Amino acid sequence: MTFISEKKPPLVQRVEQIRELTQSLLIHLSEEDQCVQSMPDASPSKWHLGHTTWFWEAVILLPHCPGYKPFNAHFNYIFNSYYESMGPRQPRPQRGLLTRPALEEVMAYRAHVTEALMRWLQSLVQPVSENIGYLIELGVNHEQQHQELLVTDLVHLFSCNPLWPKSGLYLNPNQGLQNLESKAQWFKFDANLCDLGQDANGDCGFSFDNEQPRHKRWIEAFEISNQLITCREYLEFIQDGGYQNPSLWLSEGWAWVNRSECSAPAYWLSPQSAFNETTTWKVFGVDGVLDLQLSHAVTHLNFFEADAFAQWRGARLPTEFEWEHAFDHQDMLHMRGQAWQWTRSAYESYPVLNLGTVRFVNTTVNSWWANKCYAAQVGQRPKDTRAKLIETFSHLQPLGKSQAFV
Repeated sequence: MTFISEKKPPLVQRVEQIRELTQSLLIHLSEEDQCVQSMPDASPSKWHLGHTTWFWEAVILLPHCPGYKPFNAHFNYIFNSYYESMGPRQPRPQRGLLTRPALEEVMAYRAHVTEALMRWLQSLVQPVSENIGYLIELGVNHEQQHQELLVTDLVHLFSCNPLWPKSGLYLNPNQGLQNLESKAQWFKFDANLCDLGQDANGDCGFSFDNEQPRHKRWIEAFEISNQLITCREYLEFIQDGGYQNPSLWLSEGWAWVNRSECSAPAYWLSPQSAFNETTTWKVFGVDGVLDLQLSHAVTHLNFFEADAFAQWRGARLPTEFEWEHAFDHQDMLHMRGQAWQWTRSAYESYPVLNLGTVRFVNTTVNSWWANKCYAAQVGQRPKDTRAKLIETFSHLQPLGKSQAFV
């Protein structure tokens, strides 16, 4: 696709690159691959392609680009996700029923919106206004989120296939998990009044509204491991009977263990089992079934598994605020670019500044989660009064602030 100018402003190039990357991830997938929904919490690839396009159209082009005409007015219902103010939408568990529009039409929709977006962006006076600039960055970050979702949803989809096929996802091999060979260290942080969050117009670049504003929070003294948990360490937890010991699990987590009959992280294949006739552990991923790399960080843990492992190690998961306070420590490893990292905090709003005072938003949707996260701890406690924390994480259900994985 050729647009009106060969010399494009950096922001225009960034948008174009992000749009092209989404499509390049899927170039080796069949039309059938992109239409299936493997569970209610996942979405077909075709829907992700349409939704990210709808976001640019509905949030940016329709309100701000004079004369723009939508590709298909019915797509507002099909490709809206959870934006209440944008009108009704296709129920999430039923996205896999949308055999129409066909993939070809969704790709035509993407081309229509991308071309209109490029022309409009190049027509703007540079530099663009603060509001428009933020919306464009929001669109870029939103599409990057769905690139991650495309990968996680497709891995789950192919894991449901008894052939355990290679996904065909076109990923950069240089951006995979690293070997974690060094021994973890515990870093101590004194009790302190800490600055957390980001300002909407700060110097740290883009942030979502739920990462704002910059505010102060008191944090008690704690220790935190400077390295992520490896597959070798998690395998020791399994071999020590971690999935058979109810004292390590939150009550709802233990109910999940019994209901699901899980005895290892998602996509791990135990030796001499139905889908692994060898004597070594295997793991399924974007490249099919491979040997489990014991020095890699363990991934695909849900919250209950992460919490149970921490209990087994005589520690606990960090709160979001402890994790963010530790983020900038020069010796903290793998804080970026490896995986989403679990914390024990509820997902809730930051305090909102109002006329010189601070008022807290009443967020009740996750109150049960908060009660579970702060349940009494089990296992060997640290010898001093500081709480020891362990970093562990999951690709499967990335909850928490968006900057946990960049």
